[in-house]
Amino acid sequence: MDTSKKPLNIGIIGFGPFSQFLTKTMIKQGHVVRATSRSDYSAVSGHLGAIFFRDMEEFMGVEHDVIMICTSILSVSEVVKSIPFHCLKKPTLFADVLSVKEHPRQILLQEVPEDSDVVCTHPMFGPESGKDGWNGLNFMYERVRVRDEDLCSSFLNIFESEGCKMIEMSCEEHDRLAAQSQFVTHTIGRILSEMQITNTAIDTKGFEKLVQVKENTANDSMDLYSGLFIHNRFAKQQMENLESALERVKGSLEARMKKEDGHK
Repeated sequence: MDTSKKPLNIGIIGFGPFSQFLTKTMIKQGHVVRATSRSDYSAVSGHLGAIFFRDMEEFMGVEHDVIMICTSILSVSEVVKSIPFHCLKKPTLFADVLSVKEHPRQILLQEVPEDSDVVCTHPMFGPESGKDGWNGLNFMYERVRVRDEDLCSSFLNIFESEGCKMIEMSCEEHDRLAAQSQFVTHTIGRILSEMQITNTAIDTKGFEKLVQVKENTANDSMDLYSGLFIHNRFAKQQMENLESALERVKGSLEARMKKEDGHK
């Protein structure tokens, strides 16, 4: 039997907008989704076709093939440490989908029972960029501790079968690259937001793209941005690089201005 086609029993801890977005596709593929969260998402989950549990112990007492950790970066440590792992019915694959990777990897290895597997993932898209499908969108993953290869492959196939570009790399390498790309993008977007830039009647294509960066990052919470900085050890250096680059650019302009003034 092709295990990649077998429906999975998937549990989700943290049922916010991103989890709900993923749930739509997982249910469309025929998987069974059960969720729990601090807030009551019973109505939303029912509308999506998922089953919602208010009680964490009751949720953990159900037989899951996979349990996805979909909390915020800032709360993942507290949430994972509060999971009643003793209620697990069988060894389970734990997968996180956070935007930083070394931090949840460390926590999951510390807290998840030794007989359960761990895969760290980052679907590098969201409800806006993935609204028309996931084809061609990046999905990063690391098989951190995997004994049940069939189960892990079945889980990853959820994304591969939708056309995602599957990128296997270490959590360390992910965070190093993400600090250069995702964190810098969020930082530029927040700077532009603080400047209150808006479209004008004479926009260039380049400026239109900058406004789009501002608007895209404005849709993300400060908790997410803070998490990208606090829990990615490479982000601090990128912030320093941005600050020093701005000073160099400013210095070049001021030097040129002095030179021009001297010619008058």
